[in-house]
Amino acid sequence: MTGFFVGWGKPLSASQHFALLGGSSHFVAAVDGESGNVIGFVTALTDGVNSAFIPLLEVLPAYQKRGIGSELMRGILRKLDAIPCVDLMCDAEMQTFYEKFAMFKSHGMILRKYLGGST
Repeated sequence: MTGFFVGWGKPLSASQHFALLGGSSHFVAAVDGESGNVIGFVTALTDGVNSAFIPLLEVLPAYQKRGIGSELMRGILRKLDAIPCVDLMCDAEMQTFYEKFAMFKSHGMILRKYLGGST
């Protein structure tokens, strides 16, 4: 799988991408019907009882604006249907996209070690 993580300062390698998918509690992939290539994915981490976090939703640039991201969100939310608290962090310009799935704005905190943060 190549072409993902556009705009990232240090994009993940293919092996890191596969490890990310394998380490997720759930993931949903979108596959191009003609080529068989993965063109999008979404991941979730959950305790299986109360809380889940959706860390990544990616669609290859050539396939964006076709409803693929919406289908991926619907798919991952179905997998998380029994979980009452589902969170994600996103840039402000993406908030209206996630509001379509009954999500609402909140406040949060993040640590990004590659930006110089440490504990």
